[in-house]
Parts: sequence; structure tokens; C-alpha cells
Amino acid sequence: MKYDPIGTVVARKGGGRPIMIYGRKQVKQSTQTVWDYVACPYPEGNLGEDSTIFFQHNNIEKIFYIGMTCAVEERMQEILNEAG
Repeated sequence: MKYDPIGTVVARKGGGRPIMIYGRKQVKQSTQTVWDYVACPYPEGNLGEDSTIFFQHNNIEKIFYIGMTCAVEERMQEILNEAG
């Protein structure tokens, strides 16, 4: 799977406001569930634990902006996919 880079701004299926991805392959501590992404409201950013949004790749409806890509990001993609 190709993960969207950090800084990518998306809309999730079902509407709602844009959110910005700031982590990938994240574990929600309260449930020990592994999520493809963790995000925060855009444009405000991380406002604390109550504004943290966990979601899966297939929940993305629209991409507004794609975060930075470079050789380091490509290597991170390999690491994320190797981890399963």
C-alpha cells in the first residue's frame, strides 16, 4: 500500500472538515488498534488528545494537498510496508 505522506490534507468519506495527516501506522492506546493514519483538524493543527483523529486509508474520500516526498519518504514507505 502507498501511504500518504505526512502533511497531506484529506477529507474522509461521509463529509466533515479537512484533516491533516501527522502520523502513519499508529496505535490508539485505549484500544490497541492499529490505524493507517492519525490526523488533526486543518487548519488548526493538533489541539490535544480530543482532536486526534484515527482512520484507515480506505476512509479517504478526497485529497486536497499531498505532503512532501523525497528519498527519505520513499524509504519510509518501504519500512511501513515491510512492517505489514
